[in-house]
Amino acid sequence: MRFLFILFLSVAFQTVISQNQFVPVDVPYKTALEMAKKEGKPLFVMLYADWCPHCNLMKSEVLSDQTVKDFLSKNFVCTYKNIEKEEGIALKAKFNTKSLPTFLFLDVNENLIYALKGEMKKAEFLSELNYSLNPKMQLPFLEKEFMSDPSNSDKFFTYLNTLKKGKDRTELSPATHTYLNTQSDKQLVSELNWRVIANGVTDIKSREFQFVLNHQKEFAAVASQNRIDRKIESIVNELLRPLVDNLDTINYYKQREVAKSIHLQKTDSLVFKYDLTLAERTEKWDFYKKVTLEDTQKLVWNDASFLKEIGNTYFKHINDTESLKKAIFWVNHSLELNNSYDGNLLEAKLYNKIKDKKKALEYAKNAKAIAKEMDWDSKETDLLLKELNKK
Repeated sequence: MRFLFILFLSVAFQTVISQNQFVPVDVPYKTALEMAKKEGKPLFVMLYADWCPHCNLMKSEVLSDQTVKDFLSKNFVCTYKNIEKEEGIALKAKFNTKSLPTFLFLDVNENLIYALKGEMKKAEFLSELNYSLNPKMQLPFLEKEFMSDPSNSDKFFTYLNTLKKGKDRTELSPATHTYLNTQSDKQLVSELNWRVIANGVTDIKSREFQFVLNHQKEFAAVASQNRIDRKIESIVNELLRPLVDNLDTINYYKQREVAKSIHLQKTDSLVFKYDLTLAERTEKWDFYKKVTLEDTQKLVWNDASFLKEIGNTYFKHINDTESLKKAIFWVNHSLELNNSYDGNLLEAKLYNKIKDKKKALEYAKNAKAIAKEMDWDSKETDLLLKELNKK
């Protein structure tokens, strides 16, 4: 009896859990499309990955809700695709999906009528589901309205704001430039058109972005210099980050020259940091050394943390004494900016690498003193001191 009672509790507990869990139903895409045609409903596709925390939150907190499940079941044919499996991989490529989760709303001809990305609360998600069913809020209608009068800023923003719910910034660019092509250079300098440029321009060579670069004071008067700076930095990030992430060195070296052509300290600093990231990931230590020897003092001289990062890379991967002495100089300056335990320990290790025992001991003792004062673990410093005192 006791065994049966425990078994009953276990089954009941598992039933409760299963009722509160959302399990994606992987209906084959073609089957789902045929069902949508037969039932006269739009197709709802969720693209997700098992490792995506935002996807898992949507599953556990929104898609598992009975109200949401009922609404989806009543109004859509639904299928859920893991982007790391066959059909998910194909749909991710077909709809140029870059964010997870992404929710695609398709008509029976596979036209994208609405799209969403990211995590949302239940109420917001239900509102968006309702919007997706309204023909006058769907992308084809909004695009047609905008294209009938591309100089109309209200129609443009209505279309843009719906488009960006499910698309990355680069996919806003065509509509943005269609609108901006109706604006003269003089008209560009307005608070409204600044918002258009800030939200939709991604081409660093475009007429609009180059106009911003050459008329920063005028745009700062309708926005602010801080907002102008953020836009300049974001457009360089959008140009270079994907190439670094994909280790696309050929295109990176082409595009870095475009970014460098801006000739601003802030963008040069961004390029410098991307150069170093790419060099580290591809283990091009000669290039890493070349870039740092040329530009460290010019571009990151007041960034104590970054100076230490460079020094640590030199300690691990650079072996010629003259270059290591340069790294020692940079780390020493980081200590002038911020006297730190890790900076002193790194300086000690660099001196030890060039066989300057006296200086290595000096900085190792400094690190030990800081660790003692702060009551920190000094095991690594103790080992280095022990090694130095044996010599």
